[in-house]
Order: sequence, then C-alpha cells, then structure tokens
Amino acid sequence: MAAIDYSEKIPNNVNLASDRTLQRALEHWQPNYLKWWSEMGPDGSTDFDVYLRTAVSVDPSGWAHFDHVKMPDYRWGIFLTPTDADRAIHFGEHLGEPAWQDVPGEHRANLRRIIVTQGDTEPASVEQQRHLGLTCPSQYDLRNLFQVNVEEGRHLWAMVYLLHRYFGRDGREEAEALLERRSGDANNPRILGAFNEKTPDWLSFFMFTYFTDRDGKFQLCALAESGFDPLARTTKFMLTEEAHHMFVGESGVSRIIQRTCDAMHELATDDVAKLRAAGVIDLPTIQRYLNFHFSVTIDLFGADQSSNAATFYSAGLKGRFEEGKRADDHRLHGQTYKVLEIADGRLGEREVPMLNALNEVLRDDYIKDSIGGVNRWNKVIEKAGIPFRLAVPHKAFNRKIGTLANARVSPDGRVVSEAEWNAHVRDWLPTAEDRAFVASLMGRVVAPGKFANWIAPPLAGINKQPVDFAYVRFN
Repeated sequence: MAAIDYSEKIPNNVNLASDRTLQRALEHWQPNYLKWWSEMGPDGSTDFDVYLRTAVSVDPSGWAHFDHVKMPDYRWGIFLTPTDADRAIHFGEHLGEPAWQDVPGEHRANLRRIIVTQGDTEPASVEQQRHLGLTCPSQYDLRNLFQVNVEEGRHLWAMVYLLHRYFGRDGREEAEALLERRSGDANNPRILGAFNEKTPDWLSFFMFTYFTDRDGKFQLCALAESGFDPLARTTKFMLTEEAHHMFVGESGVSRIIQRTCDAMHELATDDVAKLRAAGVIDLPTIQRYLNFHFSVTIDLFGADQSSNAATFYSAGLKGRFEEGKRADDHRLHGQTYKVLEIADGRLGEREVPMLNALNEVLRDDYIKDSIGGVNRWNKVIEKAGIPFRLAVPHKAFNRKIGTLANARVSPDGRVVSEAEWNAHVRDWLPTAEDRAFVASLMGRVVAPGKFANWIAPPLAGINKQPVDFAYVRFN
C-alpha cells in the first residue's frame, strides 16, 4: 500500500484501476486541472526544468525522489497513508467505534463542506503566488516556490479524490467548482478571506508560507484525527509535504533578517531611510508585515464560539491538534475554555463551553507554535547584537471574524479609540509606501549561486546539493 504506481495516468496508491467508474471520472477532471494550471499556475514557467521532489511512497522515511521535471509534467496523484484495520474513532460521541470507511449519511453534508473548504485553499495559494517567479531573488528560491506550487496542486488532487470517490454527483460538481473559483475575484472568490489577499512580493510569500501554511498544518492535523478514515489517511500524508512549505517561510524570513542585520553593521546604523537606500528591508517593516499576516491568518480559524465546530467534534469529523495526547474524556462534556471579550472598554476573558470554543483552542495551539519560529528569528537579531525584537501581535489585533471583529486593539493588547488607531495604524500594519518599497526591491536574479541584495544565501542547498546548483534550467 505504501508504494505509488507511476505507470498509471493518475499516479496513486489506492488501486484506482479497480474502480473504472471513478478512474474515468478523475481522468475527465484531469484535463480541466491541467487547463487551470496552464492559466493560473506559475507565470511563464511551462518550459523550465525544475529540480522537484516527487513522492514515490508514503513511508515516513525515503518517500521522495528528486529530479529535474517540467512542471506541467509533474506526476500529480492520489496518495493515502496505509489503512489501519483496527483504527477506532477516538473522540466525540462515537468514541471507541470503528473508524468509518464510507461516509455516514447523517454527516455527509458536513464532511463535504470540510473537504471543499480545505480543497479550496490549495489552488487559491497557487493563484496568489502566480507572478512571484518573475521577481525571484535566486534560483534556489525560485525552485522552492515551484515546489510549494506543485505540492499545493497535489493537495487539491487529494481533496478532489475524496469528493469523487465518496460524494457522487455532488462531489463531482464541487470538484469542478474548485477549478472555477479564483483568488481575489469579485464575482467568484475563494471561500476563505486570507486566500483572496494578494501575495505581491517575496516578503509576503515568506510570511504567507510561515504563517498561513502553518494554519494549514493545524487544520490538517485536526482532520488527521477524523473518524472518516480516508480523510484522516489523506491529510496525514499531506502534512509530510506541508512541512517543507513552513520551512520555506521560516528560513526565508530568517535570511531577510540576516541580510538586514549585516547591512546595519556594515553601515553602522538603524536608520530606516539609510537602510532602505542600501536596498535592504528594515526590521520595523518586517514587523508590520508580520503583524498583517499573523492577524489575517488567525482569522482563518473562525469565530471564537462556533456551533459548527462543536458539531464537527461531537460527530467525530474533526478533532483537536494532537487529540490523542490530551488527558480528558475526549467528549468535553461539562468542560469550559476561556475566550476573549471586550467589556467596559477593556479586554477580558470569560469561560464558555469548550465544545463551542474549539476554534479558539486550535487558534491558541497555533499561536504557541507560531511564536516558536518568531523566537528563532529573534535569535538572528540577538546574535547580531541589535536591540530589536520581533513579536507576534496580540490575538485581538486587527481581527475581522468573531467577537473581536473590527475591535480596535493595539498589537500589545490595549483597547484603543478610533482616533488612536488611526494615529498609529501606519506603525502597526504595512503602508502603501512600505509595500511600494518592498516591491521596488523585487528584481529577478536567476544566475546560479547569486542572490538579491536584500536576502542572505541559505546555509545549505536542497537535497545535499550545493547552493549554486542549477535548481532551474531555463530552456
């Protein structure tokens, strides 16, 4: 079950050939996918030979093969981790029952909604990043962008397989709609707000892959707990690929910070104007980009109180992050959780039933994980001897969803007046001038081993290759 059959038109490890109806349906969808990729995938990249990682099995170790591949020829497919015949549902009202191999009728609509929402994020991010290759800071970074893109495409295949395999005509229609929506389109946008934002520059891309792909990690971890076994097995393998996307983000921001710190030493200054004149991104601008991407991403977890989240958990459809490591009854009867509210002009907490606060539980787990990477960025600054520290803003800052939607809260967690917000928002969120400056740095660098002035080289190459390896061959 672990090996992937690449002799098939659609590579898979689910014995697709044994279900001719399903195989024909997916082979009908495949040309539409390739048309979407041609129209909305990486701009101008069709003929490039890219040093890509391709899954050859779903084993935890040794699952990937590296080689130069043209992206339209990338072998997208359907890969699930092996079945555990003894797997049981381990949370919710079906606790202890055998995991479902088919969709329970009473949960059909909710499961389809979960799969469609997850599936919609995958092509959306490819669309958001479509033009970035035209301004890449190096071949190394261009290759990493393309690796992220093809894997997001494969994650779309993962969700489309579930829709076709388990949801009949409704599933086929939803799969077609995933190729029809467009990120940022006024008439037919992507489902979630963050996936309609632009990703206009590489600082935004690195922040997106650090923060927003980390949301993907936590959502996939929650779905990997699902009592619907095919969904759990699908998302477990997706997590293997998602780890690389977060590495791209964390290391990318770290390298920008390193280059900025080097320039601060070279010029003996922390003056923003002088650093910008030298062609590097000043630390306060990096902080503002961090504030924006963090706050937009934590909105993806949904409202702080949600009856849908309670339903999904009780039904065994979507668990908590690392559900099996939690020492409680895994039903959450009578348990509470603290959520934020604004009362008398101040932020406070109140306890609500935990079942209704599961979005907030997952958001708080995400925030703890996000802080870890920011602390690693700070070690770069600290090592350089510079008295500046990056920080994630308060989780009430710049929120658009839930109880805190449109509340005026500063990054340090103070409720402020509209006047104070307007007076300081330029210090807290990227301005048009910030974005124009960052955009002005985005010139294309593609000579092997060369890097744009605003970013440091990585410490090591991909798959033990040298940093100056020909990661992309331009034909």
